[in-house]
Amino acid sequence: MDAKFIVFEGIDGSGSSTQAELLYQHFQALNIAAVLSPEPSNGMIGNLVREALRQRIRFTTDPVQFNRQMAYLFAGDRHDHLYNEIDGVMKLLKAGTQVITTRYYFSSLAYNANSAEEYEFIYRLNQDFPNPDIVFYFDLPVEVALERVNRRSHQEIYETQTKLTQVRNNYAQIFAEYTGQWLKLDATQAPEKIHQKVINAIAQLQSGPD
Repeated sequence: MDAKFIVFEGIDGSGSSTQAELLYQHFQALNIAAVLSPEPSNGMIGNLVREALRQRIRFTTDPVQFNRQMAYLFAGDRHDHLYNEIDGVMKLLKAGTQVITTRYYFSSLAYNANSAEEYEFIYRLNQDFPNPDIVFYFDLPVEVALERVNRRSHQEIYETQTKLTQVRNNYAQIFAEYTGQWLKLDATQAPEKIHQKVINAIAQLQSGPD
């Protein structure tokens, strides 16, 4: 099986982490080398991003500047995630390992862009990063997403109705323009049903065009 760079995207509560874990277990059951490698990464910059998302550190009270700072941090972490020589995505793919990532540059566009100007700025920051082999976008109504995230022990800075509504709208724009391989999935469906669709899509990707 050729190594693929597989990305899962969606608003908070959409189940992308659950689906990433299910796919990882699927590969493990088939003795296929695979790793779960989410963004923010576990690297130095990624840990800084996580602390900011949990509001344990705050760079500025200006929301416009905060989004811009986060966009820079995400881009820096993304470069490290892709190209570091220890466990970078490119190294893993070259070694024949499937790489499953929850969140990629699509999330930066979705979460950190509050205007057309900011969208263009973030697009430029990320334009040189390679496209994944396939993106799964888990679409979920904001009301359902909030019900799910409110059951968690803690909420992150972006988990509000206003923000998630904007994020969902940004995702719609992103994938209306995206020319790479991607699949939209209804995240209100049962996890097992969604998982089967993910597996089917990857099998089709491996088999190539008819």
